[in-house]
Amino acid sequence: MSVCVRVAAWAAWDGQADVLAVGGMVPPARPALPSLLRRRVSAIGRKALEAAWTILPADGDPRLILASRHGEYVRTFDLLNALAESGEVSPAEFSLAVHHALAGLLSIATGNRQGHSAVAAGPDSFGHGLLEAASFVAEQAAPALLLYFDEPLPSLYTALDDDDVPAPVALAVLLVPPASPVARVVHMDLHPGTGSVGQCLARSFLSVLEQDIDVAVQGGRHVWRWSHAA
Repeated sequence: MSVCVRVAAWAAWDGQADVLAVGGMVPPARPALPSLLRRRVSAIGRKALEAAWTILPADGDPRLILASRHGEYVRTFDLLNALAESGEVSPAEFSLAVHHALAGLLSIATGNRQGHSAVAAGPDSFGHGLLEAASFVAEQAAPALLLYFDEPLPSLYTALDDDDVPAPVALAVLLVPPASPVARVVHMDLHPGTGSVGQCLARSFLSVLEQDIDVAVQGGRHVWRWSHAA
């Protein structure tokens, strides 16, 4: 399968720096992240929302696609511990533990009625999120914003973790249709593959955007290749 990905802007957090790395045709600076998107959200969740907030287009709401292997698992882990200890969980915390919670919060904060999708596909989560976003843009001729984030699981799960995300990462990418100006045009190819999982797909795609290189990475069930258009 081969798909054309037209990228207007991106914003990323590598888990270390306080500030985001941004690129492409970034819209004018927006007001500070509203409290709705800051309170009761985990650290990785705030950075993910900050990345999305930074590249939201000034006019026209994009479709939102959230992709994450584990979501805000710190919240889920706390809920599981509370359930094991007392048999009860906070309804407010539970309401934010659903996989698409951040996309819902962003939709509410911006009044975006274009809808959203949530993708979880193991080590291939970023790739399938990007495929979902690119497919929407191709079919609807409208923009889509992909929001991906993940972080290492708690140490209790070390034996089950294949370490494809060794450090926290958040990446937001704005995809646009052919009639819109773009910063990068990337060809995405994927085919079945069952080798050892390679490096984080999101970090690999970010290197394509930032360094103007071509990359092929083994995911969980597919090999993903991103190359710049001629």
